[in-house]
Amino acid sequence: MQRSGSAFRRGFRMEEKRKTARDFARQFIAKNDPLGWFEALYEKADGETEIIPWADMAPNTSLTQWLDTHTIAGTRLSALEIGCGLGDNSEELARRGFAVTAFDISETAVEWSQKRFPASTVSYEARDLFGSPGSWQGVFDFVLESYTLQVLPPELRTRAIGAISRFVAPGGTLLVICRGRGPEEDPGKMPWPLTKRELTPFKEFGLDEVTFEDFFDTEEPPVRRFRVTYNCSSAAV
Repeated sequence: MQRSGSAFRRGFRMEEKRKTARDFARQFIAKNDPLGWFEALYEKADGETEIIPWADMAPNTSLTQWLDTHTIAGTRLSALEIGCGLGDNSEELARRGFAVTAFDISETAVEWSQKRFPASTVSYEARDLFGSPGSWQGVFDFVLESYTLQVLPPELRTRAIGAISRFVAPGGTLLVICRGRGPEEDPGKMPWPLTKRELTPFKEFGLDEVTFEDFFDTEEPPVRRFRVTYNCSSAAV
């Protein structure tokens, strides 16, 4: 099927955004600073969303669909978003009644979120995943990891999975949303699709896999996604 002109232009603009992000990532990885590019990218954006590939300015539909079809209710439950970006997912969780803490490694992204939502109940914080407060360990009823793992170099992913797993309270839920691929497929360029095997460390860190969804989203062209639900039956190790 031939793509429409508007769909082609959207795809071209997105690829240009991703190229800019990849260039920043490549530069910082070469300097042995694989996380520094996030702040650099937000600083370059200077309040404009045009170069931020993941800035849809709306909640992730893979999240909202999941929330609509699951019985989890936000009232009196605590939630944590990993790598909150410009805050749309966190605000959606707050709208549904969760007491939300959201963090991003980029101070600029956090300040941007606070300006976008000045009356928000979300607690936005500038934090590094690998240096989060001990008080966050094992206390959140719902944890959202959406698109962070797929922009981390492979050598950091298991460590990141361990850090994420430790946020989930006993009896709590972790939702992971990422690009997906088969083990025989080339990972290509950042954002790197993950294989199912690359997500198995979540179970090694004490979480129970409840559902594993492998689907294509409604982007143009469609993107293969994994959406995985985990429960914590006891404190993660």
